[in-house]
This record gives sequence, structure tokens and C-alpha cells, in this order.
Amino acid sequence: MTRTLTLLRHAKSAWPDGVPDLERPLGERGRRDAPMVGRWLNENVPDLQLVVCSTALRARQTWELVSAELVTQPETRHHAKIYYGPLLEVVRDLPPEINSAVLVGHNPDMEDLVEHLTGTHTTFKTSTVAVVRSEMDWSDAGPNWAQLRETATPRG
Repeated sequence: MTRTLTLLRHAKSAWPDGVPDLERPLGERGRRDAPMVGRWLNENVPDLQLVVCSTALRARQTWELVSAELVTQPETRHHAKIYYGPLLEVVRDLPPEINSAVLVGHNPDMEDLVEHLTGTHTTFKTSTVAVVRSEMDWSDAGPNWAQLRETATPRG
């Protein structure tokens, strides 16, 4: 079974004074860009089954705007390990019956995970998506587990 893992860095956030990092909201550009990511996913990764999203507000808001554009709605879970790490554990713990998952998170963790899984460095600007594919089980995720298939940074 081919596994498709899509990694999405949250859209551009705001930096309001006195707001803890976990509670930083999306900025205007982020609210404009996130729906573009949803449209891109519809065209390029239409078979999404599960989303694991960071508990940070900006990631949750990104996914809300992205998912509003999707034709079909995947199951969504929120997980603190997307924010605190390690992301590799999240991948290894994905349900074996799922063959397409999305992680919505943060940098530098997204760049590091793609490089670890594929051996290819990818720059993750806000709203960047990377799609990797593997013939191995989620539980086997590690170095050179997957091939990088595509990257995009949809912007409004």
C-alpha cells in the first residue's frame, strides 16, 4: 500500500504583543493564503483521510480555512506533539489502515522531517505544502522512508 504524507506549514501568523506563542492567530495574509492551500490540495491530493494538526491557534485556524475549501472532509485530530515534537513519532503512530495523512505544523520541524524521511532539503515558507510517498508502513518511518513528490506554496 502506498502511503501519502502531506506536510503543511501553517499560514502567516500575526505577532500581537503579550500573546503567548501557542495563542498567536493568523495574520491577514495567512487568512488570505490558507484557502488557496485548500484548493491546491483538492487538485493535487484529493484522497486525504486523516489530518493531525498542531494545537497552536495559528495551525488550527489554518486548517479551518484550508478544510473549508475541500470537497471531502478528512477526520481531524489535534496533537500537542505537532507543536512540541517529535514529529517522527506522530508519523509512526498514524493508524495502519490510513494511507493518506496531513500534518499541519511549524518550522523548522517540517523542513527537518521532510529531509529526514526523504533525504531532500525543502524550504518551508508559511503555507508551504510538501507531499511525500512511501511503500512502507507508517511505523517504519525513518531515514529515506519516502520520496518527495511535490512541493508548493499556494498564495492568495
